[in-house]
Amino acid sequence: MAENKALTANSTIGEWLEHPIGGELVRGLLSAAGANEESLAPVKGLPLQQLVAMSQGQMPQSVVDDLVLKANGGVMPEETESTGWAEKITPGRFSGKTVIVTGAASGIGRATASRIAREGGKVVAVDVSAEKLAEFAGSLPEAEIVAVTGDITKQESVDEIVAAAGETIDGLANVAGINDDFSPLHETTDATWDRVIGVNLTGAFKLTRAALPAMLKAGRGSVVNIASEAGLRGNASGNAYTTSKHAVVGMTKSAAFMYGPAGIRVNAVAPGGVATGIPFPPNVSEAGAARLQPFQSAIPTVATAEQLAASITFLLSDDGVNLNGVILPSDGGWSVQ
Repeated sequence: MAENKALTANSTIGEWLEHPIGGELVRGLLSAAGANEESLAPVKGLPLQQLVAMSQGQMPQSVVDDLVLKANGGVMPEETESTGWAEKITPGRFSGKTVIVTGAASGIGRATASRIAREGGKVVAVDVSAEKLAEFAGSLPEAEIVAVTGDITKQESVDEIVAAAGETIDGLANVAGINDDFSPLHETTDATWDRVIGVNLTGAFKLTRAALPAMLKAGRGSVVNIASEAGLRGNASGNAYTTSKHAVVGMTKSAAFMYGPAGIRVNAVAPGGVATGIPFPPNVSEAGAARLQPFQSAIPTVATAEQLAASITFLLSDDGVNLNGVILPSDGGWSVQ
């Protein structure tokens, strides 16, 4: 890369590392945090801006802005589009459709709800955070977004979500989920087990069960569950999370078999590493983390929430017409290793 090439927040991390000035700045930042360049290998194709989301609050926007200024001699250059993958909206793909999206206030859920809304769909956006839901809805003032604050593990919330959707439910994206603490089975507490299974599995079960009658009445519908790389293997996470995501795979396949003849497609997306992934709880198991680390470090690439939303909305939309019972690894190829 030429030395006079302007670096922006949308320049990829790889471009920054290859730049004679930008590379030194990023390496200095990593060194101060006790990390090295190798830690960025899976995310070299992502924009530098993504580091803010990946840090889960640890890196403020001002750090990226400062890097851009320093890399360009104190001058803020005109922002350019990222040279990597860019989301491409398909106008009208969800026109006339009502889609429920859980976990819609942040991460993959927000990216999914946003894309559906911008492609013409009515979105019933569900999350436990009323404040974040309101901010999301406000970010798309022209879109049709119905915000429902609720806990999908509670039947009263499930009833409220379905009521907010109205008589027609064309799609359901069960995105809401939480991590475990990487604990192996003998360390897994009842509280961890109950909470992870409750949100990741039981919540999705309850909401799908409630949405199916409307789909059966219409003779059509699409459900997309969020599984995980941990639903395909045993070395991606802890006992509770791995169990919950394997169960999501089973629930998906069973429902696909049962409701396929009724015109309802049920599929799942299995993400690998995601830049805006759900946060880990405190007190991560030392034994579990040590056992998992060599395998987690083999992740070939980390995706953005928008890249996962592309996979999810494909399966939700009519573009996925011939797909039923599919467990789609959206993991950059991790599952083939």
